[in-house]
Amino acid sequence: MLFRSTVEADLDRFLPLVTVDPASGMTPEKYRENLADRQYRPERTWIAEDGAGTVLALAVWWGGSDEERPAALDGLFVHPSLGTGEERTDLAARLLGAAHTAFAATGPNAPPEYHVFLPGDWHERPEAVAALTWRREAARRAGLPAELERLRYAWTPQDARPEPARLLAFEPEPDDGVFVGLFHRTLAGSLDSHSLKEAAELGAEAQARADVEFYRTFMRGERSWWRVARDADGEVVGFGLPSRNHAFPVIGYLGVLPEYRGRGYVGEILGEITRILLAEAAPEEIRADTDLGNVPMAAAFERAGYRNFARRLVFSAT
Repeated sequence: MLFRSTVEADLDRFLPLVTVDPASGMTPEKYRENLADRQYRPERTWIAEDGAGTVLALAVWWGGSDEERPAALDGLFVHPSLGTGEERTDLAARLLGAAHTAFAATGPNAPPEYHVFLPGDWHERPEAVAALTWRREAARRAGLPAELERLRYAWTPQDARPEPARLLAFEPEPDDGVFVGLFHRTLAGSLDSHSLKEAAELGAEAQARADVEFYRTFMRGERSWWRVARDADGEVVGFGLPSRNHAFPVIGYLGVLPEYRGRGYVGEILGEITRILLAEAAPEEIRADTDLGNVPMAAAFERAGYRNFARRLVFSAT
């Protein structure tokens, strides 16, 4: 079996493997769209082919159009001739492992995460569980054993508009250092798994700087949208980062400082982010994610009229 990245001439050979199921919404048309704007690339698309040249498995990584390293595995497919048992899982795992080895030779050793988008009720749907199970096991064998489940939310202008803030006032803050400090301070007692994991690896200060850099350079929202929240006494109590990704305006990040939690501030910061995105991005839809275990944030989204429409599983090395 040969495992390799693709070239342009392979396109019509591997696209027939791209089929929609409950654990993958990728279509051939969507692949072509993302290929055209360089979010998918031949070198980020890997195949397994047998001695006769038949493509038996396909893995597609996504990344920013101006980024050299893939950010996340976006799709994993195996030819139906391999059935639904161990042979399918084994081939998928070996394909991922080969690609991970190649990626590590040109960048960080940790392989890119694998993001799987699932229906909100996937736990109760046997067909969704089946579509996920072999992919999850292949990812585990290929070095992505850690798993995080996130809730996906959406809000449209037809939904209830956020009420004016009563408790907080918001202002722009041009100094990135202020936001580094706020990210750092909000880590204490945070329920955000990603931030806590990265802080444990990098240190809290380095993680805070990395967060600011991420929203500054990788995300597509305007820096001028960022806000600091102050209470009636003029004290900084939190912050909000409206942003956008490659497809939607998003709730980038919001934080309440530990000593001010439990006072209803999270809802007002969320409302301010929503208002800014409405005014600045003219969205048809605003998207947001939060960890399944972050119950206060999920409750805030639901109070604000955001609808939990799906879930995201993130598989990672740690």
